Amino acid sequence: MQYDYHEAMKLANQLCFPLYAASRNVISLYTPYLKSLGLTYTQYIVFLVLWEKDGITVGEICEKLMLDNGTLSPLLKKMEQAGLVIRQRSREDERVVEIMLTDEGRALQEKAKEIPQKVASCIDLPEEKARQLYKLLYELLKNQGYGETTHTKGVSE
Repeated sequence: MQYDYHEAMKLANQLCFPLYAASRNVISLYTPYLKSLGLTYTQYIVFLVLWEKDGITVGEICEKLMLDNGTLSPLLKKMEQAGLVIRQRSREDERVVEIMLTDEGRALQEKAKEIPQKVASCIDLPEEKARQLYKLLYELLKNQGYGETTHTKGVSE
């Protein structure tokens, strides 16, 4: 079969579009819950990483969230100014910056604890299909060189 660029360039034939639209839609479900906490979605996912393991480096956060340092550093600076985290140079290597939660940053976890359940209840997808989608998305990311296996630990086979 010969390549038909007219067909290939139709919006309906783009994998990127439903991924983009679904991502925007799901992220928008978080907005009312995060707004009440004064957080953006990106700040929220940084907190998810820090609530799991406090005191990690900016590089480790970048790796886990698949973000670059240029995106994450201003965000962390803003979070520090809000009194939610502390940025501190490593004692072993001054080039490395470690991020620690403040008491206020830790307390946010309690305030945010129902967000995953509330958002999940808004997504009309059977649990098995949601698991399949999760696995497929991480497989796609892995094939692109991101998120090797660190994100699939909670998914049952």
